[in-house]
Amino acid sequence: MELRQLTYFCAVAEEANLTRAAGRLRLSSPSLSQQIKALEREAGAALFTRTPAGMTLTRAGEALLPEARAVLAAAGRALAAVRAAARERRPVRAVVAPGTPAAVLRRVAAAVRDAGAEPEFDTVPTTGQLVRLRSGEADLGVVTLPADVAGLGVTVVHDEPLGVLLAADHPLAARAAVGWPDLDGQTLLWFRRELAPDYHDMVLDACRAGGWEPRLRPAAARRGIVAAELTSGERVVALRPASALDAGLAWRPLAHGAPRLRLALAVPPGRPELDAVARAV
Repeated sequence: MELRQLTYFCAVAEEANLTRAAGRLRLSSPSLSQQIKALEREAGAALFTRTPAGMTLTRAGEALLPEARAVLAAAGRALAAVRAAARERRPVRAVVAPGTPAAVLRRVAAAVRDAGAEPEFDTVPTTGQLVRLRSGEADLGVVTLPADVAGLGVTVVHDEPLGVLLAADHPLAARAAVGWPDLDGQTLLWFRRELAPDYHDMVLDACRAGGWEPRLRPAAARRGIVAAELTSGERVVALRPASALDAGLAWRPLAHGAPRLRLALAVPPGRPELDAVARAV
């Protein structure tokens, strides 16, 4: 039996008239009659008694009617479930480093959605990201390099030089570029080492290699707090990429030896669908 034959059968049973049922189904009466006869042949029994007044169910037809309705209802539920599943986007838990440029997040979100999923972002320091990725609590991470990414699939998605971020009225803002010796006496607004130890040490090593041993002031990753610290009137600077520039601030490139902000999309092993996301970012 075909679903459409059961649909036709139910329509005739409900209308008790072949012509009215044919109009409801937008079929010709002869075509509908042929479909009912084909169903009766397959069932091996007459399903209707045909009279000048219309069509009434036989005992066999009365037995088939509730079963036919149940089959059609189940088929409708199955189709609705398939359509709902096709519309539903599974979540992808993404842990991102504090201060990740918005442009990178937009690219990651677009790649995840193109793969039929929905990103759920959480800002987590690099050390916490690696723990979550390896434990299965996160599906992918935007990780600041260098970091211990052994065992993870890694694709670099952002590479940008650091420069000097400072108040727009800071004396060094008048320069086209800032050399390491120019930073002597400045306090560096910098994050706590435990958040991203390898990146923390790499940048400070670059400062020392350039001849600057900065005094450090712990800083939050939130841009509003950084801007408030830099515009406090003190001799305070930050080392950030140009994408961190906000109103009231200036960004100047380092004349030489600038360390770089490199971000990678890190994916746990055995997730080929996320490897495709990484390639698309």
